[in-house]
Amino acid sequence: MRSDEFPTTLQAWSNGVLELPPEGTHFGYVFSGTARIECKSGFFDITQGMYFAIPGSGSVRGHGHGIIVSRYSYFGFFQIGGPIEPDGRLRYIDSCTDSLLIPPIEMGDACLNLLCFHAGVDQTPHTHPSMRVGIVVDGTGLCRAEDEEIPLTPGQAFIIPAGQIHAFATRGSTMRIIAYHPDSDFGPTHHDHPMINRTIVNGVSAAKLEHLHTK
Repeated sequence: MRSDEFPTTLQAWSNGVLELPPEGTHFGYVFSGTARIECKSGFFDITQGMYFAIPGSGSVRGHGHGIIVSRYSYFGFFQIGGPIEPDGRLRYIDSCTDSLLIPPIEMGDACLNLLCFHAGVDQTPHTHPSMRVGIVVDGTGLCRAEDEEIPLTPGQAFIIPAGQIHAFATRGSTMRIIAYHPDSDFGPTHHDHPMINRTIVNGVSAAKLEHLHTK
């Protein structure tokens, strides 16, 4: 996917080492076992269910399994989080839920999400304006794409191209998925973020005082 509008690659490790190039930000998820992250920020041992973002070069050494989704030409923050929660905190379509695990630093930036599909979900067919890449964390289900039904099982990685009609469905179990978005229409801007919005000058938010903005 290096030739996409949002250049991206998907890699996986299985009891091995992945070297991460310097020209992007690398979003990762530990599916099983443990992993050691090595990067400019230091050395970090993380476990199953945890996620991370590494800007620039580094490596992941795994005594288990996981994925790395690299977004090239984007420099994010170094982050580690998790383990993921049993359910998402935000409502999504058709009674599904979502948590924004790694949010966009600025509007338009890449992000990483946890999607939760409860038992008995039959999603409305839909599309996304950019690719979706991820891995099934647990549970089982299927993805309906065009005239095909693709079974989904834990540890299965996936790519949904931009604009492809699809829908997820579950039957007897809840299914959780980690999903990377290469872009967003949400996030802070120079004129709209918590620090400037909640700075009050003579009873007025500084966000409304143009002469105080430095960018």
